[in-house]
Amino acid sequence: MEKSSSPVFTTERYIPNIRERFLWWLSTAEEQLLSDCVVDRNRHSIIGMLVLGTWLFATLVWTYFFITVVTAWWAALLLGIFMGGIILFIDRALIKGMKVKLGGGWWTILFRGLLALTIGLFMAQPALLFLFDAEIKVQVSIDNEQRKRKKLVDQQAVYKEEKNGMMLRKQTAKKELNELYTAVAAARKDFMQEMDGTGGSKKVGLKNIAMAKQAAYQKLDTDYQERLLELKPIIVDVDSSLKDIETRVQQEQQAFERLLNNGFITRIEALNHLVSNNNAVSFRYYLLVALLMLIELMPVLSKLLLPAGTYSLQAELQEEMERKRAYAIKRI
Repeated sequence: MEKSSSPVFTTERYIPNIRERFLWWLSTAEEQLLSDCVVDRNRHSIIGMLVLGTWLFATLVWTYFFITVVTAWWAALLLGIFMGGIILFIDRALIKGMKVKLGGGWWTILFRGLLALTIGLFMAQPALLFLFDAEIKVQVSIDNEQRKRKKLVDQQAVYKEEKNGMMLRKQTAKKELNELYTAVAAARKDFMQEMDGTGGSKKVGLKNIAMAKQAAYQKLDTDYQERLLELKPIIVDVDSSLKDIETRVQQEQQAFERLLNNGFITRIEALNHLVSNNNAVSFRYYLLVALLMLIELMPVLSKLLLPAGTYSLQAELQEEMERKRAYAIKRI
C-alpha cells in the first residue's frame, strides 16, 4: 500500500495571535504548517523578530540617507520607508530560498550570503555617518577648504599662459619707457650742468655746447613723449585685461564655493579621510562596520544557525504532496 505523503498532525491545531502571525509572515513560514509544529513556533518567531529589527534598521538608515539628498523631511521619510520595504522583501526572499542540507546547496547559500553582505555594507555607511556626525562636519570643512585652494590653483593654471603674454607686453612697454626716461633724464642733467657751469665745458651760459646738449635733450624728450602716448594705452589695456581675468577667477571661485555642500558623497569622502588619518577612529569604524553588517546578516545567519525542525519536514511533505497532485492533474 502506498504511503501517504500528507503531513501528519498529532496535536490539536494551535491558533496563533496577531503578533505571532506577523512574526511568522516575516520569517516566511506557512501558518497552516507551523501551527502544528510546537518547537518551531518560537524558532520562527525569533527569525521574524530579527527580520523586523533589520527592516526597522534599514528604514531608519535609508531615511537618514535621503535626508542628506532631499530637502523635504517627509519625502526622505517616504523614500526611507520604501527602501526599507525593498530590503525587507529581499531578506524574506533570501530566507525563503535557503534550505540547509548536508552535502548540497552551499553555493546557493554562499551567493545569498554575499548578497546580504553587500546590502549590509552599503547600509552601514549612512549609519556610520550618523554616528560620526560631529567629526565628519569638521573633516568636511577641512576638505572643502582644500577643494577651494585646488580650484583656485586650477583656475590660475587655465589663465596662466594668457596672463604671461599680457605681462610680457606690459613689461616690454614699461622697459622701453624706462630706458627712454633714463636717457631723457641723463640728457637733461647734462644740459643743466652745462648751463650752470658745474659740468661739461665748465662755462656758464647758453653757449654752443649747451645749445647742442639742449637740442639733444629736447629730441629725446620729444621721442619719449611720443612713445609714452603709444605705449601707455597698451599698459592700461593690459592692466584692465588682467583685472578682468582676476574678476572672472573670483566669480568662478565664488560659484564653485556655492556648489560645495554637505551631501552624502561629500560626507562619505570625509569619513574615508577621517578613518585614514586617525587610528582611533579607524579601529572603531571597522568595529562598527562589522556590527552594522551583522545586523543585516542576522536574518540569514539565524536561518543557518538555528537547526531545521519539524516545520522543514512538514514543508517538504506538503510540497511533495502538492507536486504529486499537480502531476496527477496534468495526466488527466
